[in-house]
Amino acid sequence: MSNPTIVPASERRLRRKASFSQSVKNSFTMAFRGLLKIRRTPEQLFDVTLQPIIFTLMFTYIFGGAISGNVQNYLPVIIPGILVQTVIGTSIVTGVQLREDMDKGIFDRFKSMPIARIAPLAGALMADTIRYTIATVLTLTMGYIMGYRPEGGLGCVILAGLLVIVCSWAVSWIFAFFGVIARTASSVQGISMLVLFPLTFLSNAFVPANTMPGWLQWFVNINPITHLVTAVRDLVNDGTMGWDIVISLIGGLVIVAVFAPLTVKYYMKRT
Repeated sequence: MSNPTIVPASERRLRRKASFSQSVKNSFTMAFRGLLKIRRTPEQLFDVTLQPIIFTLMFTYIFGGAISGNVQNYLPVIIPGILVQTVIGTSIVTGVQLREDMDKGIFDRFKSMPIARIAPLAGALMADTIRYTIATVLTLTMGYIMGYRPEGGLGCVILAGLLVIVCSWAVSWIFAFFGVIARTASSVQGISMLVLFPLTFLSNAFVPANTMPGWLQWFVNINPITHLVTAVRDLVNDGTMGWDIVISLIGGLVIVAVFAPLTVKYYMKRT
């Protein structure tokens, strides 16, 4: 009996030469698979459902009085910061789950199917945008329940949410790269946290940059997280768009331009 995992040469050629439209179709199919995984194991959403609630409550009531005098004055500062911190942090799961699927041999099974080789990777990244959307909505909803009323209006709030989701998707390519090259899922999470936590906490997400030591302010001011948080604050609190939006989008494009080809290259080698 022949080994069912062996792929006929004609089938391998078909998959390698998949057209762009076929690759897109296969990627959407794999994205749907990712959504089915969430439906069957809803505990995967604990980080995007519980974390926004816990972090918003914790940081608001711990820092609100010390930084802004009271909770209500602190909400316009902390909600955009928590939004960016939560959604960007959620992108770590992309690399962790990618490594777990590769370790379980799931991608080896995909190799025996007549689909575009890039589809499982692209589909996973597309499905995770649902996680970013859930985290965005819950964070803003929690802020509203606590009394936060964005002055920028609904349109600017939606635009700010889309900006965070787009930038988080771009950042997820970094963690997807870690997921492809790392040996274990735990190492992916460890490396990702080591990269993301300093960027998040050494920013203006939780406290104004001018309250920090002078030697630290230079890093905070060039930190891409700072620019994204400032862009979100300008949109939701004032309804204005400044250079921070442009910088954030350019930063996202640079990340995708660098890490997407690297991730795809090593992904193709490993699969």
